[in-house]
Amino acid sequence: MDSENTREQFPFAVARVTRRWRKLLDERLKDLGVTQARWSTMFYLQRGGEGLTQRELASIMAIENPTLVRLLDSLEAQGLIERRLCQKDRRARRLHLTSAGEAFMDELNARARALRDEMLEGVDDADLEVSVRVFNRIMVNGDRLK
Repeated sequence: MDSENTREQFPFAVARVTRRWRKLLDERLKDLGVTQARWSTMFYLQRGGEGLTQRELASIMAIENPTLVRLLDSLEAQGLIERRLCQKDRRARRLHLTSAGEAFMDELNARARALRDEMLEGVDDADLEVSVRVFNRIMVNGDRLK
């Protein structure tokens, strides 16, 4: 495949892999009653450590604030997350997983890890490192274009 053809194929290949990942993970999480939007929100919250603000989370997830508010309200109603006052800014709230949310994420992460291992079977770690580095560079370029 020539370089121009590879560049043309790239966004479609990324989209296909993303759709397949989401479809397979949604199938494996169906019995937990969680959608891709919910599990990705909780994933980013768990990685956020000491709690992210709504604005920070919306930026990381690259979604609009009103969409995020509905997701957060739903997760809070399920008892999976909580909003806590920010010590540095009393107007802001930091988002945290509850103990039920942490337990839920343990199960979700185990299932995601199994799927990831299956999907990456036969892929060399060095190739993955290059792929992640390339994706990070593309994101930096995309952020610059906002």
